[in-house]
Amino acid sequence: MDNTQYSEKVMEHFLNPHNVGELPDANGIGNVGNPICGDIMRLYIKVQDGRIVDAKFKTFGCGAAIATSSMVTDLVRGKTIDEALQISNKAVAEALGGLPKVKMHCSVLAEEALRAAIEDYRKKQGQ
Repeated sequence: MDNTQYSEKVMEHFLNPHNVGELPDANGIGNVGNPICGDIMRLYIKVQDGRIVDAKFKTFGCGAAIATSSMVTDLVRGKTIDEALQISNKAVAEALGGLPKVKMHCSVLAEEALRAAIEDYRKKQGQ
């Protein structure tokens, strides 16, 4: 991975990603993929009393895909569902200190995975 184009924060989340793994008691799971670049993201959320109390991910993809997955799990913890829905791909990229233009699609995937997990949670709650 050529790290000259990545911020220090992206490299930190790529080399030591936060919240990796499955969440056995997740009540929302989002699966998204980008067939063009081959990145696949699965995001697990655990919601209690209207707040996301835990989030984990499994991502198959490039360093930026792993870093954006890691960052989105950090950003959603403690947030209400409505607050989590306000997290945009730009917010994920900004929290990482920016992404190269050719890697912005990774932050879009992270946003889509979060929205898919919330949609799954709502479906399971009958909402």
